[in-house]
Amino acid sequence: MPVTNVTPDLDQLTLTIDAEFAAPVERIWQVYADPRQLEKVWGPPGYPATVVDHDFTAGGRVTYFMTGPEGEKFAGYWDITGVDEPNGFTFDDGFADADFNPNPDLPVSKNGFTFTAGGAGTKARYVSTYASAEALQQVLDMGVVEGSTAAINQIDDLVA
Repeated sequence: MPVTNVTPDLDQLTLTIDAEFAAPVERIWQVYADPRQLEKVWGPPGYPATVVDHDFTAGGRVTYFMTGPEGEKFAGYWDITGVDEPNGFTFDDGFADADFNPNPDLPVSKNGFTFTAGGAGTKARYVSTYASAEALQQVLDMGVVEGSTAAINQIDDLVA
């Protein structure tokens, strides 16, 4: 399993997930830079993602929805704030309505995904920062640790 550590920190308002992949940094970068590959790993098993728009540049936006086992759809967006190919990127991640308008009732997180050479291939660190402990607790209660871990663990099969 690629995920090696998960640390929710209500004092620092962060959720940090560390993972290791048996593939070079450039290959892990491609998973996020290519919307068709991203669809295979964004969302836990049973909730496949469909990427609708994918402007993977600073100032760009990625929109997507996940489809649940009963056909229900869950939309979200990334507002890309920085790109450092192939070492990582930063973005604001939010929930959205069916038309990809931000849902103000659910938290938005600031995220930094970094990829460095190490171990058998790539060490990845996923850091999400929330505006408040309540916002972080809300996504923890929604199952973000389990969902993110299951999603990230799909990457090894994709890059094998």
